[in-house]
Amino acid sequence: MPLYDFRCRACGHEFEALVRAHDAPQCPECRATDLERLLSTFVASSEEGRQKSAKASRERQIKGRRDQLVAEAEYRKEHEH
Repeated sequence: MPLYDFRCRACGHEFEALVRAHDAPQCPECRATDLERLLSTFVASSEEGRQKSAKASRERQIKGRRDQLVAEAEYRKEHEH
């Protein structure tokens, strides 16, 4: 199964997807199927690349956790009264 990079034309989200023959990938954010296949970059493993990847992963986790905390606070605010 080839791994491709995509950009969703509906919401702009960029992601990777393993694509089997005759399967149409969906955007993981909005489930749209109107996708633009991007040119994949050559991957070379390096310490700098691993550090950038780890930093990006931590930033995504922090953002996801922050969004979850905001949603929980809004829920409590709406349902406490």
